[in-house]
Amino acid sequence: MADETLAVRAAEALPGWAGSIRFRLMVLYSVLLFGLATVVVGGIYAGLARSLEDQDVSRTEEAAVLFRSADGRDMIGALEFEVQDPLAVFEREVNEQALDQLRTYAFGALGLLFIGSLGVGWFVAGLVLRPVGRITSVAREISGTDLSRRIELEGPDDELKQLADTFDDMLTRLDEAFENQRDFIHEASHELRNPLAVIRTNLDVVLSDPNAEAEELRSAGEVVGRSAERMTTLVDDLLVYARHGTRAMREEEFDLAQLVSHLADEFAAPADAAGLALTKQLPGELLPVCGDAPAVRRAVANLIANSVRLAPDGTNVTVSADRFDDWNFVSVADDGPGIAPENHVRVFQRFWRGDREEARQQGRSGLGLTIVRQIVEAHGGRVDLASDIGHGSTFVLWFPRSLASPLPEAGV
Repeated sequence: MADETLAVRAAEALPGWAGSIRFRLMVLYSVLLFGLATVVVGGIYAGLARSLEDQDVSRTEEAAVLFRSADGRDMIGALEFEVQDPLAVFEREVNEQALDQLRTYAFGALGLLFIGSLGVGWFVAGLVLRPVGRITSVAREISGTDLSRRIELEGPDDELKQLADTFDDMLTRLDEAFENQRDFIHEASHELRNPLAVIRTNLDVVLSDPNAEAEELRSAGEVVGRSAERMTTLVDDLLVYARHGTRAMREEEFDLAQLVSHLADEFAAPADAAGLALTKQLPGELLPVCGDAPAVRRAVANLIANSVRLAPDGTNVTVSADRFDDWNFVSVADDGPGIAPENHVRVFQRFWRGDREEARQQGRSGLGLTIVRQIVEAHGGRVDLASDIGHGSTFVLWFPRSLASPLPEAGV
């Protein structure tokens, strides 16, 4: 433990550049390169020195000598002796001087190689870490509200490129998550606006009439209760969406005609306050639909709210429901300003609001019809629009009684 503490303190005492990865890689490359050069130069010197030391500078010669034996007789014999070759001795001295100079040059070369290895190691470490530097620079430029930047590292498909690609994929997922979060906030505020407007308008109508009868108070209370129930269901769905990232989809059978009737009653007071006549046309039979009733209620409520907001004073808003073959439909028609035919598709796009300045003044988010289309298509249905400038608009929501039923032709 003490050794680790000393190592940490020593690392903290070093300057910043000495603790960088590039510096450590430079030291590693320099040690490897210098070690390899030392082995090569030392091997060459050792081999050359050994070959020169093995050179023989002496030779054996024989000479005839006269000597007298023990019995007094003169005899001739051979005597062997070693003689050094002067030329070989000179050559050996030259070799020794050459080895001394070679040793000096070798140490000098190793010193230069050490300095050069530091430069080569620093340069190579920079090349290796260049992709990491790009990743770092892009990461610094990314802010919490802009995740559109990407590294887009080019080059061979090595580990660093795979790291950069993984980082790009992570940024894409984060960008989508932030975008979904923003859409979630917009949709939540839009979805809560309609029931709040219904509650506020009905309460204002009842409270402004001091002679309101008990039946009127009861009717307003029922409308407020249903709106509060819608808000409760919506808040529960939003909580599930916030926790799990998906909205809760219910599978239950409900009466589409009754749902439309309740919504028409809820918007009767806002329509009357806007100077509109809201009428409902319902069949004398049940219109069973299997799906998420609160979601369908939100879709129809968005259409009615748009008609009540846009229709001019003194006009009609007609809400109807019926069946056609194996399909149930809801129709919301108004005498509003209408929509140009070239905008029939764009009007269902997210955040499309036509005149942006007017939409900003009215507090419109451009999500209402997008939510309507998403809900209807999630139930296997379709949204039809019949409208033109100055001739009002009619929206028709088709819901299948059976998901296997083919869609009716558009405009029916």
